[in-house]
Amino acid sequence: MQPVVTVGLDGSRESLAAARWAAEEAGRRKLTLRLLHAWPMLAPEPARVPAEVDQNYWAKRLVDTVQAELRARHPGLDIGKSLVADDAQHALLQAASESEMVVLGSRGLESVESYFLGDVSMPVVARAERPVVLVRAEPRDEEGPATAAGRVVVALKLHGSPDGLLDFAFHTAAARDVPVLAVHGRSVPLHARTPWGVDHGFSEEATRDAHEQVSRALRPWREKYPRVDVADSIRLESPAKAVVRAAEGASLLVVGRRRHRTGLAPHLGPVAQAAVHHGRCPVVVVPHD
Repeated sequence: MQPVVTVGLDGSRESLAAARWAAEEAGRRKLTLRLLHAWPMLAPEPARVPAEVDQNYWAKRLVDTVQAELRARHPGLDIGKSLVADDAQHALLQAASESEMVVLGSRGLESVESYFLGDVSMPVVARAERPVVLVRAEPRDEEGPATAAGRVVVALKLHGSPDGLLDFAFHTAAARDVPVLAVHGRSVPLHARTPWGVDHGFSEEATRDAHEQVSRALRPWREKYPRVDVADSIRLESPAKAVVRAAEGASLLVVGRRRHRTGLAPHLGPVAQAAVHHGRCPVVVVPHD
């Protein structure tokens, strides 16, 4: 099957912002874009019937309208569409297994409150075997989020296998011609805390140790992508806080999620949870071992 970027459409402004983001990303990666709308009540494709009796009329109109807009914006992009008579969560998980990535819209809340994920998005993020991108639609931007020129931030845990995260981050940065910032947060144990902050000796040793590990993890990717500028940031604070703060002004935040083991309910770790709830830029969650 030809590699595709799949975007889920539900008619919301958020899903339209996701479609616009996905179209740009598919264009950069030279992939096909697939517009997916799933609804259990969709009927089998009927023969030519008047719109007023076509049960699928509004679903077709939704997908056709988005397809027309994106073709006008990206005339060279191959854009397909798919109407699926299925539960949206199941359809998106199936699509994820066939796609390079799945892109979904995320609804925003006002002021300091974090945005929430719907009943569909969170299970897809937690279960998908391929990267899932969550895109916000800013209230001030009716045309969807503009293409940001900021850096790609990747959260580096230094345990497990970070290759999937780094591959996605560096590939994206190279396609956009932007730098990569690898962020590692390390919580400070109680014995290293002092009334004036963090014990200086502990701070120096922990930062030096983390920097050496991050440098080793990044070395093969610096060699593979020599034109990508790379920096690292070691922060002595909770990894979740470190990642969200570092992502301010970024064009993309890349975080990881461990693939769930048989018998265990899928879930997101604290860093991924913080990223998808508090990150202001698009967030991609990459499953890894």
